[in-house]
This record gives sequence, structure tokens and C-alpha cells, in this order.
Amino acid sequence: MSSNIAQNYPYSSEDETERAASIASALARDGSLADKVKTEADRLPKGDRWWVWKCPSRGCPGLLHTAGQARNARAVFTICDTCGKSSLR
Repeated sequence: MSSNIAQNYPYSSEDETERAASIASALARDGSLADKVKTEADRLPKGDRWWVWKCPSRGCPGLLHTAGQARNARAVFTICDTCGKSSLR
């Protein structure tokens, strides 16, 4: 079976205010993460609600929040609010 970035199911959704606060908090904890987002993702189009996913990292209880559109793939660039890892969804 082939792998596909989009073959996952959202956990929940959040409004723009919640999303922005979660991303700002994650970026504040790890300064190098902001550079990674600038390098690997484009700005998001306007939206009222955004999907949230469970972090796939083993043992991490965090959630993945939408940080931008991936530049090199047709995917959403996400950041975990707990471990700070980025992921494509």
C-alpha cells in the first residue's frame, strides 16, 4: 500500500484565534521553529476554522496545529504544540 500525506483523519477543529495562539506559543518555545516555518511553508489563505490532528510522535500527547501551506508538497504544514515537531498533513 502506498503512503499518502492526506491519509489521516482530523482530531478536531479550532477557530483562527485558537490556531494563532497555539502556533505563537509553539514558536516562542523554540526559536529555530520560526525559521523552519518561514523556509518550508507559505501563508495560509483566509479561513474561519482549521483542522487539528493528534501528534504522531511516539508518547507525545500534543496536537498538530496548522502553520501554513507546504511549499514542496500539496499539504498543510503543521506544528505540534507539545514537542514542537513539524509534520505535513
